[in-house]
Amino acid sequence: MNISHLILFLSLFFINSIQSQNYWQQEVDYKITVDINANNNSYKGDQEIIYTNNSLDTLNKVFFHLYFNAFRKGSDMAVRLNNGDDINTRFDVDISKLKPEEEGFLIVSNLKQDNINVESYLSDTILEVTLANPLLPGNSSVFTMDFKGQVPITIRRAGRDSPMGVKFSMAQWYPKMSEYDYEGWNTAPYTGREFHGVWGDFDVTIKIDEEYIVAASGYLQKSDPSNFKLGVKSGKKRIWNFIAPKVHDFTWAADPDYNHDIYQGANGVQLNFYYKNDPEIIDNWKALQPVTAELLRFFNKNIGTYPYKQYSVVQGGDGGMEYSMLTLVNSGKDFVPLVSVTSHELAHAWFQGVLATNEMNHEWMDEGSASFFGDLAESFVLGSDFNNSVSSSYGRYISLANSGQEMPQSTNANRYKHNRAYESTAYSKGFVFLSQLRYIIGLEAFNKTIKNYFNTYKFTHPLPNDLRRIAEQSSGILLNWYLTDWTQTTNKIDYAINQVEKDKNRSNITLERIGLMPMPLEVLVTFKDGTEEYYYIPISLMRGDKKQPKYAKSWIQLNDWSWASKKYTFEIKHKLESIKSIDINPTGLIADTDYTNDILMFD
Repeated sequence: MNISHLILFLSLFFINSIQSQNYWQQEVDYKITVDINANNNSYKGDQEIIYTNNSLDTLNKVFFHLYFNAFRKGSDMAVRLNNGDDINTRFDVDISKLKPEEEGFLIVSNLKQDNINVESYLSDTILEVTLANPLLPGNSSVFTMDFKGQVPITIRRAGRDSPMGVKFSMAQWYPKMSEYDYEGWNTAPYTGREFHGVWGDFDVTIKIDEEYIVAASGYLQKSDPSNFKLGVKSGKKRIWNFIAPKVHDFTWAADPDYNHDIYQGANGVQLNFYYKNDPEIIDNWKALQPVTAELLRFFNKNIGTYPYKQYSVVQGGDGGMEYSMLTLVNSGKDFVPLVSVTSHELAHAWFQGVLATNEMNHEWMDEGSASFFGDLAESFVLGSDFNNSVSSSYGRYISLANSGQEMPQSTNANRYKHNRAYESTAYSKGFVFLSQLRYIIGLEAFNKTIKNYFNTYKFTHPLPNDLRRIAEQSSGILLNWYLTDWTQTTNKIDYAINQVEKDKNRSNITLERIGLMPMPLEVLVTFKDGTEEYYYIPISLMRGDKKQPKYAKSWIQLNDWSWASKKYTFEIKHKLESIKSIDINPTGLIADTDYTNDILMFD
């Protein structure tokens, strides 16, 4: 190796080293043992946590989430549900009216850092812990604690005695380490919104009455305790042990009346199905199994390979909710809704289970992506029309945008004034973000973007800008304008046909941008002889163009439209009398908030 090559090698090594040092994420490994009292819906346990500080900062405190404390009178969630500006339709239970035995709680005791007692302060669902010794960058500490809790009635996602009779749905049930990232500690109280967790390995042992079947995140160890003869018993209880590697939460459910079916999925993934032995739902849950395998293949092909070897679809909780390697689904009487919720929650296994964005700050990245790809996968396996999903999501977003209740998509999930605004922003506007991105950069570049995004950022906590940069690299189009306007403002898209003028044997078409947010346009001119021409108008902010789409047989690219100019005039080489119609949003993929001025028909 000559000296110039050596210098180049060392320079690249130095740059890569600096880049790797600038990126960090914490790590937490759990070893949990929990003993369930099914008679009074309580539990007690202990856990050992190895917490590694990979940040560049010295930590003097750590924080734990005690989510079950939200399910009791006087909690932040109980108060928020009663003083919101509109009704949160996700909650059918008034927490302020719960009986003591219906409430939930989680209490920590005997908390130690490296075998030294530490001081702690409880604030609603957050436990603040002052360390006995500061935790230096690169160092680890072992935290040990005892805990006891009470399982609330099923209120939202978790609890006991679900509407369809599942005994235990145990989500966010243990003392869970708060995430510390480049923004600092994520210690928002739980008010029924979203989560953000630390990557790590879980070793969880569950002791419960022997008649219960347990479904959980991770891999069941040793023999399958659903077979009584093979189960490890301790008195009148059975011991279930699960290992879940490289995940950011651990969820389980249990019921004495579970059926457990196993269906082989793609790439050696074992699909587990746990559902009540109810004649009204059994046939649908049986039919769901090959469909779920098809959904798995679809997501593997269109997003990236699912990195674990098991996934469980479990009846429990309410509605549907995604967790690591598992989803809770409270459905089954109607087949298509069962597939719909399973498809949506399974999509979360990629966008939240593996990509793990901070849902409190960027919930749309998870919910919007799961909505888009969940509906797309459902249309693939059931043959339904994806355009119906597009129309529905666009309609909900546009209704919100025109209501005066919209807040920027970058709003913290807990800070939305109206619940309706949160729901439509996270799900519908998040769906529209991806749909419009596909429109802006083209289908081929979009497909490349999603795969590159997943493979680049799996097992991290990607930010909106990370998705933008991948899309730019995959398409050659700059997109900062799109991410900024769409997620950080409530600027609307509104274009109109201003006028059409005759110019001898030609026609001049003038368009107008009424809204503040710019978008490239595909103007479809249909002629009376049945022919069509697409006139593509990029915007200068893109610094690039998309390829001619397959649906456009005639594609005429025009000069860029500068955002500073509200009007744009272009010429077509046809007589005005030959034009049948002009449509500035023929695909319907621009979320134009006023469709009434998008189409001009000629007699």
